[in-house]
Amino acid sequence: MENSLPDILAFALIPVAAAILGATIAAFRPPNSTVRSYIQHLAAGVVFSIVSVELLPEIMHRQAPIDVAIGFAAGVVVMLGIKSLTERLASSQSAHKEAKAESPVGMLVAVGVDVLLDGFLIGISFGMEGKGGELLTFALTVELLSLGLAVATTLGKVGMSRTRIIGTATSVFLLIMVGAAIGTVLLKQISGSAMEILLSFGLAALLYLVTEELLVEAHEEPETPLQTASFFGGFLLFLLLAMM
Repeated sequence: MENSLPDILAFALIPVAAAILGATIAAFRPPNSTVRSYIQHLAAGVVFSIVSVELLPEIMHRQAPIDVAIGFAAGVVVMLGIKSLTERLASSQSAHKEAKAESPVGMLVAVGVDVLLDGFLIGISFGMEGKGGELLTFALTVELLSLGLAVATTLGKVGMSRTRIIGTATSVFLLIMVGAAIGTVLLKQISGSAMEILLSFGLAALLYLVTEELLVEAHEEPETPLQTASFFGGFLLFLLLAMM
């Protein structure tokens, strides 16, 4: 079944709504670091499950090692480039910070790039066979709920009002729709080796999201067995969903 642009954008609204919901909740009652760690472990588990169960088998089935190497390497380079950019922005802000409250602009730019990429991954994921696109969208919904909580908590710490927090977060998270539209349009224009490159790019980006973002941030809080279990619970949940 081929999904149209409106269909895919309708799916993309789900993680957008989750991110805005997370930001709204945190604007009124910021969650503590333990709660955020649980959600981050869960999000890492569900995203890793989709990578293992849907995306990786799809790539292996296509049997195009050169295309995989190109796409995967490009994904790693892009993710490391984004990390370098955000670190430079943070460093520049620290160097020029004269007010007591740190400006959130650098953080918002970093989040904007992240969610644009998430939307792009949602768009291209509908090129996979079966339920890959839908499952990845739901997996990223959990991740973006966590991100919404984190963004609003950070904005609250720099003194933003609740209204501004929700409005700013909404503006940033709508970039998911832009990314999804770009990914979908690109998906409609390519086939063959280009599709393999695109899926391999997504594989690298999602692995980076799990290992270098979600789990790193989750482990800033002293870990408990229950938090670890939430990772495996998320993995198992989406493994079972993929089997249905």
